Amino acid sequence: AKRFWQRSSWYRRASIHNESLAGQPVIDQLPTQGAVMTIELTEAEAAADAMATRRLEEERYAYFAEASLVLLDLPDAVFRGYEGDAQLLGSPRDDDPAPVDLLRQEIARLEPQKVYFPLGVGGHVDHQLVRNVGLAMIGDARRWVMPGPEWAGIVSFYEDFPYAWWNDFRTIDELGDGLRELPYDVSIVPEYADIGDQLERKINGLTIYESQLPRLFGDTRQMADAVRGYGRKIGALGGLTGHAERYWSSLSL
Repeated sequence: AKRFWQRSSWYRRASIHNESLAGQPVIDQLPTQGAVMTIELTEAEAAADAMATRRLEEERYAYFAEASLVLLDLPDAVFRGYEGDAQLLGSPRDDDPAPVDLLRQEIARLEPQKVYFPLGVGGHVDHQLVRNVGLAMIGDARRWVMPGPEWAGIVSFYEDFPYAWWNDFRTIDELGDGLRELPYDVSIVPEYADIGDQLERKINGLTIYESQLPRLFGDTRQMADAVRGYGRKIGALGGLTGHAERYWSSLSL
C-alpha cells in the first residue's frame, strides 16, 4: 500500500498493479525513481560509491518519513567542480546557474500547498542556488506576460541545520544581501513551530544519514545534543517554552 501511495504521487493515475496506463511509464522501471534499496544501489554502495550511499540514505529516510522522492539527478557541488570549504561555502560560479526552470516545472506539476527551500544560512553553494529558485518562483506571478501561479504565501525558507546552529543564526538581517532578489511587494516573516512531540523522531530520522554524521557532528550523541540545543534556542527566540523550528514564510504586502 505504501509503495502504491508513493507511486501515485509521481503521476496521478497510478495502477495498484504497477502497470502502464495510457502509455505512461511505470515509475519503478525508471532509473531515477523506483523501489527503495534497489539491487543496483546496494551493489554500488558496497563498492564505496559515495553518490549511491547518499541516494540510499535519501530513500531510507523517505521510507521512514512516509514521503516520496522525485529525483532529478542534479549533481552535488563537489561533482560540479567546487573544491574545499572556500569554494563550497562561497559564491556560486557564474557558469553554475540555479536550476530554476527544472525545479519550477517539477514543483508546479505537484500542485503543492507549501514549498520549503533552504534559507542559505552558512553559504553552501547548493543551498544558495536552491534558495534562488524559491526567490525566482516568488517573483513569477508578477510578470505581465504569461503569469504563473501565485507563489507568495506558498514558498517558505527553512534554516539550514547545522549551519544555523554553528553560526548562531538569529535574524534574517544576518543573510546580508542573500534575499536581494525578493520582489518589493513581498515580505519574509518568521513562523515558529513547536516540535516537542516530534523532537526524538527527528533525531531518529537523522541517524539514517550515517555517512554525514561523523563529518558534521562527530557521532550520534553529539548530533542529538545539537538538535535539542538548537530546538531550545529557537523555542526561546519564539517565546515558546519547549523546542521549536523556525521558518521564514513569504507574504504578499
